[in-house]
Amino acid sequence: MAHTPSQAVANSVVELLKEDHEKVKGLFAEYEEADSSRKQDIAETALQDLEVHAELEEKLIYPAVREAIDDDALMNEAIEEHHLVHVSIKELKKLKPGDAKFDAKFKVLGELVKHHIKEEEGEMLPQAEEADIDWDVLGAKVMKRREQLFSKTDASARGGGKRKSRS
Repeated sequence: MAHTPSQAVANSVVELLKEDHEKVKGLFAEYEEADSSRKQDIAETALQDLEVHAELEEKLIYPAVREAIDDDALMNEAIEEHHLVHVSIKELKKLKPGDAKFDAKFKVLGELVKHHIKEEEGEMLPQAEEADIDWDVLGAKVMKRREQLFSKTDASARGGGKRKSRS
């Protein structure tokens, strides 16, 4: 069966989310193995990538999915997990790698994110791919906003010397 343009865009949006998931899981794993001199850069990249990813989901993807699927409990849980991610990021930004609580908080954040990814990829995204969503419009919005957000984090990092390049 041939894919329609919307199916292709749905696949590309979902693949983009999954690529983000793999990258951030890789950053958490890399952090665990890194020496103290590299931990700060890895953590900063992970936190910035999580913030961009979360905004795309919360502002664009989740509203479209919520409207299209009949699973408020699933969507509410995803939003609550995002809330906990934001709280953790805020707390981590007040600390530095090497601070007594940083490693523990970063590890717990990683566990929360991995749990969230498992549910999102196992339950929400399969339902979303089958749902009546205008993937062409959503895909264009996601790509545009993603570029804006990463441009903003890159620009602020150049000013503050913090943001590392994305791979």
